[in-house]
Amino acid sequence: MKKMKLALLIALVAMLAGCTKPAYTEQESALIVWKTPLLRYADQGFIYKAPAATKVEIYSNGSPLLRLKVDRERICASFWACEPKESFNAKYLSRYYPPDTLERIFRGEAIFGGINKVLKRNGFTQQIQSPHKYKIDYRVLNNEIIFRDTINEIQLKVIKQ
Repeated sequence: MKKMKLALLIALVAMLAGCTKPAYTEQESALIVWKTPLLRYADQGFIYKAPAATKVEIYSNGSPLLRLKVDRERICASFWACEPKESFNAKYLSRYYPPDTLERIFRGEAIFGGINKVLKRNGFTQQIQSPHKYKIDYRVLNNEIIFRDTINEIQLKVIKQ
């Protein structure tokens, strides 16, 4: 009986801990441009960062247009249900991207494990390609993040204010 109560208590604590919202430690204002074959947004917004999550909000005329939350396993948005990162990438970006690609872009971190990363005085660049899958030009320079994939017709741009 004691073991059952202990197991129930542990399950309850784990469930409640999983429901807590991350404490965002950084907030940045930015012009955010997001163009893909299925999504098109370009307006002012905010990027919130926590150790285990990233939240992106894009506004138009002071009203939220898009709210995107990325945690360790999934991506949630204001107009679709939460889904695993791999599923999100396959629908809205490219199935060939690593699961953490979108979060790394919004954080201004190297993508694809840092492959072909070239350090610059004010940031870094990456040129990544795989025939018929992706051709990526990624730059994090001077408070600007620019991601372009010409094969998949994807452009993400973050200009920090």
